[in-house]
Amino acid sequence: MALLPITPYDKTFYEEQLMDFLPDKFIDCHNHIWLSRFVTGQDNACRSCAWPEMVAKDNSIEDLMQTNLDLFPEKTVIPVLYSYVNVAVDTKQSNAYVAECARKHHFPALYLSRPKEPIEEIEKNVISGGFCGLKVYLEFAPAYIPTNEIRIYDFLPHEQLALADKHGWIVQLHIARPKRLADPLNYIQLWEIEQKYPNLQLLVAHLGRAYANEDIGDALEYLKHTEKTIWDFTANTNAYVMEQVLNYFGPERFIYGSDFPIFRMRARRVVENGFYINEIPQNSLGDVSKDPHMREIPYPEAEQITYFIYEEIAACKKAAKKLGLTRKDIENIFYENSARIFHVNQVK
Repeated sequence: MALLPITPYDKTFYEEQLMDFLPDKFIDCHNHIWLSRFVTGQDNACRSCAWPEMVAKDNSIEDLMQTNLDLFPEKTVIPVLYSYVNVAVDTKQSNAYVAECARKHHFPALYLSRPKEPIEEIEKNVISGGFCGLKVYLEFAPAYIPTNEIRIYDFLPHEQLALADKHGWIVQLHIARPKRLADPLNYIQLWEIEQKYPNLQLLVAHLGRAYANEDIGDALEYLKHTEKTIWDFTANTNAYVMEQVLNYFGPERFIYGSDFPIFRMRARRVVENGFYINEIPQNSLGDVSKDPHMREIPYPEAEQITYFIYEEIAACKKAAKKLGLTRKDIENIFYENSARIFHVNQVK
């Protein structure tokens, strides 16, 4: 049974703009799965954006798989799984659920770690759970650190980096700080991680949260001599930013991710004075009046708003066309690069 309604506008958008662009089989490096019963606490700080919390109360593996069936007919999608990233979630239960679903469906998975979690415990759980590496998140930085001052090492400590380096694990990283990728502290620490821990595979989520052109700053020029760091364009709809990252690092270090269930919402993104705003159909998510990143669009104009993930892929297509990328480049971006780093053909 379908989970998401597909309107004639959605169908036309997908068939005319995306179907031929996407490979028949592709890998989605960025998916959150959890059950509502795992939310056992409260997130009083809410150190990341509030609007994603409004999309779904949970996202079971069944819902995720149905989402891909609904949105990508005639395609095969292999999702990389990990937990919901929120301090209110019991990570022990959630990581166990992710491991169980990954084994059952032969999908890759990442282990959600907390910065104070004992290294021995992380090592044991990652290996026994069959995880490919770590998912870390700014929400878990110590509470005494102001949100705008969170550094990468506050939620991804050197002990965890050393462990990942020891095993050659993936580390998927969502950076913090108001200037996002443009913050010198962020891009200097990204450089340091590649230099100090060359055996791990660093994966920078959301293109470093560079959702506006201004969010790039000097980061790409500073990082241009990195050799391994990979960039996922999850939840990013900025074709210019994608073009710049591709120019600096090439299609071999650029991969697709959805951020489901968040990007199964209907939305389009605009940027005003360097600030991104998600335009959504009126009354589609509840009261968003207090969130500066959200703007409701009344009907009938809202009928021309399709799924956010379609907007993301369309932006990638625009960047690819601007750069003259080949069909092989697209295959690399949507399948081969992730298959290599997540060892997709070896997942049993």
